Amino acid sequence: MFAIISGILLIGFTVVACLPSCLNWGTDIISFLKGAAPVASAFIGLIAFFIGYADIKDKKEAKKEELARQAEEQASKKAD
Repeated sequence: MFAIISGILLIGFTVVACLPSCLNWGTDIISFLKGAAPVASAFIGLIAFFIGYADIKDKKEAKKEELARQAEEQASKKAD
């Protein structure tokens, strides 16, 4: 409940800050977003790269485990 109320309050503050009749921070907010966009893009790109790398490693490991399991099953069938 606290999270919902605080979220509504923060959204309300954002709207009030952008209105020309209140704080009139609209141009400052746009300038901040223009400056923060390349930095955010770089961080998101790095995170996506590391997630993709970890996914490829996991797929290789799963494939190795599957091959090992199949070899084990074949060995147990030959033993019977």
